Amino acid sequence: MKALTLIFVILIALLQYPLWLGKGSWLRVWDLSSQISVQQDKNKVLKARNDTLDAEVLDLKSGRAAIEERARSELGMVKQDEVFYQVLEIPATRPANAEASQ
Repeated sequence: MKALTLIFVILIALLQYPLWLGKGSWLRVWDLSSQISVQQDKNKVLKARNDTLDAEVLDLKSGRAAIEERARSELGMVKQDEVFYQVLEIPATRPANAEASQ
């Protein structure tokens, strides 16, 4: 009877080995599951960025307003017969030389 029990214990241990330590073990499945959730979060961020870029591309392809806005803001372009005024800000503090001469 002891030999039969020992055989069953060894058989159960051999059957449990792949479950806990083998190629498809619970630990490996848990690790891969956590890696998948991290990658899915990254994919969501990248998909949102791609959707934004896709919308911008469609807007640039279909309308002139987006092209004009980009030319004005990034390249400083103006329309023909349009006057451009550049406003320079005066520094809030005067240099030390100007105060000494007064």
